[in-house]
Amino acid sequence: MRDIPDFPEEGVVFKDFTPVLLDRRLRDRIVTDTVDRRRGQVDVVAGIEARGFILGSMVAHALGVGFVPVRKGGKLPAAVHSQSYTLEYGTATLEIHQDAVSHHERVLVVDDVLATGGTLAATCELIERCGASVAAIELVLEIEELGGRGRLGGYDLHCLTSV
Repeated sequence: MRDIPDFPEEGVVFKDFTPVLLDRRLRDRIVTDTVDRRRGQVDVVAGIEARGFILGSMVAHALGVGFVPVRKGGKLPAAVHSQSYTLEYGTATLEIHQDAVSHHERVLVVDDVLATGGTLAATCELIERCGASVAAIELVLEIEELGGRGRLGGYDLHCLTSV
């Protein structure tokens, strides 16, 4: 990953995931590591817009399960559950189709970076509002100084690396 200073606003150092996507061997190792750890434990994968879509769909394919997009507000066409949350630089809203996951399904949440934990906490709330359970959360990078893990107590959370 590379650091992009002052994005999306001044004072924020954005962790850019796109170089990982360009490295086929590294990308494949990340997917394989996740699949090996979660095989047989999940019924569906949820990926968070936008980088979570990329990794999440690859993991879902390798696991042989469905994929559910968790999108920014106003992007999904059918009835949705919405959840607003705070970021380190503002607020946002995430949505999931109300029928995206079924009751009692075990959902693996996949994203690139854990920062303050707001995005992941909102995603977990949405999944549980649908009646499903969060089986685990898989991430590539955790920014420890932002304390996001503290907002996700009780979930099986795995990060490949941290800074």
